[in-house]
Amino acid sequence: MLFHKAKSQLGVDIGTSNIKLVQLRPQDGKFVLETYGIVNATYQLAGKDSDNAISATASILKNLIKKAGVTTDQVTASLPNSVVFTSVIEMPKIPEEELQTAIEFEAKKYVPLPLSEVALSWSVIEDKKQKVNKDTNLGSLGNATPSNKNKVLLAAVPSVVIDNYVKVLTEAGLSPQALEIEALSLIRSLVGEDLNTILVIDIGAKNTSINLVDSGYLRLSKNLSVGGDTITSSIAQSLSVNFTRAEQFKKDFGLSPAGSSMPQVMRPILDIIKNESAQLIGLFESRGERIDKVLLSGGGAKLPNVIEYFSVLGKPVELAQPWGNLVYPKELKPVIDPLGLNLSVAVGLAMRHPEQ
Repeated sequence: MLFHKAKSQLGVDIGTSNIKLVQLRPQDGKFVLETYGIVNATYQLAGKDSDNAISATASILKNLIKKAGVTTDQVTASLPNSVVFTSVIEMPKIPEEELQTAIEFEAKKYVPLPLSEVALSWSVIEDKKQKVNKDTNLGSLGNATPSNKNKVLLAAVPSVVIDNYVKVLTEAGLSPQALEIEALSLIRSLVGEDLNTILVIDIGAKNTSINLVDSGYLRLSKNLSVGGDTITSSIAQSLSVNFTRAEQFKKDFGLSPAGSSMPQVMRPILDIIKNESAQLIGLFESRGERIDKVLLSGGGAKLPNVIEYFSVLGKPVELAQPWGNLVYPKELKPVIDPLGLNLSVAVGLAMRHPEQ
């Protein structure tokens, strides 16, 4: 444990191959890093028959909490993008009490499950750019929402998934305050108040999410069932080596343009991510709007030369910096810097205001 103060906030990210946690304390408009932790865990919690996975995951999480020296039981946890249905819809500007009913009716068109089997949430997307342009007499840019319409982010999660995550957290001795989709946590930790239109590509172990963020709001999220482990498995098969050795090869060689055949083995998987990203950029910009930059996050973004690889998208490409708004001892920098891309979601969760 790094610090021990009151009002701490814990974020827990239960991924497909790791459990990650970060504990922060708000202070003077920033956040003090109190502790963090990461441990391997591969149990899936999305199914109806997940009792064994729930108990095993809770046990691993409880042990991680103890080893990390977590001092609060108040937790916000993430729901993987792969189990969340999201869509941005346009709704008329009507009183909030009427909007709830109207959204539930409209949601039936977008959610592929009966509404009785999901938890439905929504939030109105504020047009911050239009407000800034109006305040500075610049006029509107791009395709603004008609004045009699609101853009609304719709999210639906199967109730069984929520129940499973809540069981894991409570069995681990935590008090769940909120569950939110990974994309929103990434926006909080990586984008913040940036009004630019940003494509956040989060390359996890088994899944990759491509998130279009405009003025700090999620506009679109797409999940791909490929990630860092997919690349490693491809290397292992190609070179007839075990997974551990293939993982080391991946870290050593990366996407080096040298004569090695290694980069060629990786490219078909990365091409899936790149091509989906290019398609999304093309679709968005065909409407007269513009994407300003690409942010790479997740453990898969650690691949050497990955920035150069994604630069073919024609946008500035950067590695995410989740530690940017955190306060921590300088001597920890060499230790935590390499973990930042893995902990981006957990950082965003711990930054969530209790009233959000």
